[in-house]
Amino acid sequence: MNETTSRRAFVGSAAASLLIVKPEAVRGSQANSALTIGVVGLGNRGGYVSGIFAKNEFARIAAICDIYEDRIADAQKQFSGAKVFRNMRELLASDVDAVYIATPVHLHPEHFEAAVNARKHIFMEKPAGVDVAGCKRVLEAARRADKTKRISVDFQQRYGKEYNTAFNMVKSGELGPIRMVRAAWLGSGPVPRKGHPDNEEKVRNWYFYRALSGDMIVEQDCHNIDVVNWFMGTHPVKVAGYGGQAVRKYGDVLDNLACTFTYPDGTVFSYAADQFSTGSFQDVSETFLCDKATINTSRSGYKLWNNPRRGAPPVEVPTKYDITADAVNQFIEGARTGKLENAGFYAAESTLTAIMAREAIYSGREVTWDRLMRG
Repeated sequence: MNETTSRRAFVGSAAASLLIVKPEAVRGSQANSALTIGVVGLGNRGGYVSGIFAKNEFARIAAICDIYEDRIADAQKQFSGAKVFRNMRELLASDVDAVYIATPVHLHPEHFEAAVNARKHIFMEKPAGVDVAGCKRVLEAARRADKTKRISVDFQQRYGKEYNTAFNMVKSGELGPIRMVRAAWLGSGPVPRKGHPDNEEKVRNWYFYRALSGDMIVEQDCHNIDVVNWFMGTHPVKVAGYGGQAVRKYGDVLDNLACTFTYPDGTVFSYAADQFSTGSFQDVSETFLCDKATINTSRSGYKLWNNPRRGAPPVEVPTKYDITADAVNQFIEGARTGKLENAGFYAAESTLTAIMAREAIYSGREVTWDRLMRG
């Protein structure tokens, strides 16, 4: 698959990714009914986001599923009355309207495919998978998905109000063409969980193992990469990079990396990430340097430099809440009212971009999109 062909396939899929259907065609869309949600995976993220679902008056956590009894017990306290499952496929065979998938990343392709086959509305944690084969499996399932179901992936930035304002400013042309991009995820990393049996180690701490998480650039840094792909309207054609373990003594994932992507029009995207920052310093953002202005986006809002005077301060528009709520609430509204999307396509594309960078870092050689997709 060459670059032109692969991009055409993604664009063709994305063109049909947002559509409107009649509300009566969407199960659970009646004005006064709550969307029933089944949660698969009750770890930290699953429990947190499920709580956001539960706060929406038009949704109800009706079923919960996990392989660990302690997680089920905690979730039962949070979601009284929810039916308990210990097997995902049994939950999918139930009458819930939608499924929230919050399992370890290496399971996402299998679980996404099963949810598509069960014809549920789907809200899945990012990324799409840990390898090319898994992402292709997600793409194939997305192509077969019921077009009356909403499929969303938790790339929260795509749903945040200030992110969308910044995106529209860039895409309208008022800032001029994007000439260069820089982005970063610089900040401390997760802490390993303790107190479990040895035979549960890799599942309980799946993030710290490459085979289960895809490494930090895939599991975490895909957020920044997805934003840049979104604003650029495509994926890079090649990337080179380096990384290592400077301080991490646990697991086999990196704790710092830097890479440089090149997009089809020659635009350069410079990226850096770490998980050992000390003190209060943190930078989790994307900066788009355009002909007429520069705009910086983050979950804290956006900053716009459009004053020709050297050193003039930016216009700042803050975000004062967790934009995960935007992603969840738009999913619920869309599933109920027929405003649908199929995010499986862009989720796989951005995940593949991160995998391409990971392979460049591991090998110490430039990796192209074409080479990645042929591998």
